[in-house]
Amino acid sequence: MTIAIGDKLPAATFKEKTADGPVEITTEQLFAGKRVVLFAVPGAFTPTCSLNHLPGYLENRDTILGKGVDDIAVLAVNDWHVMGAWAQSSGGFGKIHFLADWDASFTKAVGLEADLSAGGLGLRSKRYSMLVEDGVVKSLNIEESPGQATVSGAAAMLELL
Repeated sequence: MTIAIGDKLPAATFKEKTADGPVEITTEQLFAGKRVVLFAVPGAFTPTCSLNHLPGYLENRDTILGKGVDDIAVLAVNDWHVMGAWAQSSGGFGKIHFLADWDASFTKAVGLEADLSAGGLGLRSKRYSMLVEDGVVKSLNIEESPGQATVSGAAAMLELL
């Protein structure tokens, strides 16, 4: 069952690369008492994710934060090494959270997994964005095609804010 507007996010633990190495970050730490934009991608370094989806959020980071958002995070079913390398190569390190849902436990719990085995990627996340307030989903924008970042992109999120 897919998470819906008004639902509370399930408890989960992600890994994130920091200057001091990997850290665990829980949904409680990330979302409690905060207004957070979370967007998910099928994979770090994949074409649409790297050329379209992530850049929009990095370019509009300050504008999004200026609309009363406390934090921005990108999530992928990748390990923290890959997410850390993507953060570095994209120029996003330290600007937004790059969360590794390495075992897809969060992705499965919110019902947004996608079997991309036909493309050689295996189990991944659908492409989506959500606005979360104090752990509750306020908006949810799921792409119909993993190769597009329109309804889940930064421009669409800015319109919702």
